[in-house]
Order: sequence, then C-alpha cells, then structure tokens
Amino acid sequence: MRTVADIPNPNMKVTLMAWNGKYLIKLEKGDFEQTYKISEMDIMGDEGAKELLDEEFLEAAMNRFTDMRDAFVLTVRRNG
Repeated sequence: MRTVADIPNPNMKVTLMAWNGKYLIKLEKGDFEQTYKISEMDIMGDEGAKELLDEEFLEAAMNRFTDMRDAFVLTVRRNG
C-alpha cells in the first residue's frame, strides 16, 4: 500500500492511499474510521482522487462520525 497524500484537515485525519488498482480514502477521528475505495479506472490519477475530497464530502463524513459515535455510546449504555 502506497500513501499518496496526507491531506491537512482541522477536524479529522485524511489519508489518500493507492493499493491493488484502487485509491483508498481513509478518514479518522478519535476511535472511529471511515474508508472509501475507488477504482483507479474511475478517476484521473492522484489529483482526481484528491478532487473528491471537497468540502461537501468532508462535511458529510464529519456528520457520519457524529452518528457513529452516538450509535456506539447508545449501545455501550444499553449493553455495557
């Protein structure tokens, strides 16, 4: 696996990687992680992959992190 870029972001760690004919967008916040896989055939190289990381996508990912945390907290309360 090759790290293509570490994308600066104040809210989460954003890493773009290439592996096995795919780009992987890895987003991390605290104990939670989201990974998106895109075929290298669907975009125009490293720069095309970086272009996917627009403000709207990153904002939706932040909302998803909040949902992930809320779901986890609730299951710990119910079952922990």
